[in-house]
Amino acid sequence: MTKDIDELYYEAVDLLKKMISIQSFSREEKDVADMIESYIGSKGYKPERTGNNIWIKSPGFSDQKPTILLNSHIDTVKPVSAWSKDPFDPVIEDNKLFGLGSNDAGASVVSLMHAFFWLTDKLQDYNLIFLASCEEEVSGKNGIELALQSIPTPAFAIVGEPTGMNPAIAEKGLMVLDCQSHGESGHAARNEGINAIYKAMKDIEWFRTFQFADSSDLLGPVKMTVTMINSGTQHNVVPDICSFVVDVRSNECYSNQQLYEIIDKHTECDVKPRSFRLNSSKIALENPFIQRAIIIGLEPYGSPTLSDQALMNFPSVKMGPGNSARSHTADEYIVLDEIREAIEYYTKLLDGLII
Repeated sequence: MTKDIDELYYEAVDLLKKMISIQSFSREEKDVADMIESYIGSKGYKPERTGNNIWIKSPGFSDQKPTILLNSHIDTVKPVSAWSKDPFDPVIEDNKLFGLGSNDAGASVVSLMHAFFWLTDKLQDYNLIFLASCEEEVSGKNGIELALQSIPTPAFAIVGEPTGMNPAIAEKGLMVLDCQSHGESGHAARNEGINAIYKAMKDIEWFRTFQFADSSDLLGPVKMTVTMINSGTQHNVVPDICSFVVDVRSNECYSNQQLYEIIDKHTECDVKPRSFRLNSSKIALENPFIQRAIIIGLEPYGSPTLSDQALMNFPSVKMGPGNSARSHTADEYIVLDEIREAIEYYTKLLDGLII
């Protein structure tokens, strides 16, 4: 018999309290993964696991049906120093549940999981997989990327992140560049050497001012920001090397590989991308899930922040309870009503969906 939404809501809040009380920094998620695995088993489902990624499939899983993936992450960043509360003590005040990871993304984890319980208690025209993954905050290779190797390729996915339950139908990608300008050392008191800092300044100014031709209606232009710089050994030596880091936020008009090729063509410094993995993503407005969301009054938008969507090569939308502005901040919290609303929206949007 299908459980009442209120009952699922109370169970979800209790589970989130347990998650908050267990330290689960990126790459240190074993204890919280163990707890979630046990919790799922207690509900009568058979969890599967690789590393610290836990997933369950809907009963009667069939290769003849398309698969929808419900995914969110169980890892957190480390707490900033300005917390006025114990980040691992789940406290409720004024209808707000405080605790590290409450907003990003514990509320999404428990809401998607309990929506899965409700949806799989009914016959659907699709398979459903709920996946609690790890290492999202560091884009680690043992997180969603590893888990996706062990599950059937989904036709569609919901990635739980704090979006106020509005569907983020596009998100910016990320590419980090390690750049190095080369000069020649010399004595600062004489007219000697070639100053690598001055050479770097030309390229840094290019990164600051260059505009890529294609801008996105949802995500705007590609954004490049020089975020770190290092050079020199002492005050009287002309530096022969200047190293700097550039944060590149891509839109869906370019792959990271394409952006790198343009950047390399226009700069004199050595440019080494750390990875091309984290590309921008977009889903069509015509997707039946997105159409349902629009009909009930939710507003599609483009998200500037990165998620595990970047590692999915199938249609996906980012959508979850909470507010992104609360993520990675002191005294992080989720409003309890946001969890109830999330379960209601997930079940309403997915029940009977044809994909």
